[in-house]
Amino acid sequence: DCVITDTLETQDALVRASDLPLSILIVGVGNADFTQMEILDTDNGHRLESSTGRVVTRDIVQFVPMQEVHSGQISVVEALLEELPGQFLTYMRCRDIRPHNISAPGPSYVV
Repeated sequence: DCVITDTLETQDALVRASDLPLSILIVGVGNADFTQMEILDTDNGHRLESSTGRVVTRDIVQFVPMQEVHSGQISVVEALLEELPGQFLTYMRCRDIRPHNISAPGPSYVV
């Protein structure tokens, strides 16, 4: 029902998890009030903060209310995965992880 009964603990866990190579995808089903879920998905520009004042390292939550996707303009999968590439790149950049240069084999010619 998207009602979080342990809001502080949830926020603390998400702030800790923001250092991990992790993304959390949430689908809101039904007519419930999804305000708490939208707070966890920091798309409004507000950075999630733990009970100790620590701010998330990066956005790891994507929340999509199913009602918004029922219009048929975008699929729930597209909506859920929309932020995933950016979340991945942010993690890689935070860790200064760069792709290795992989040499692709050149074309082979038969003489």
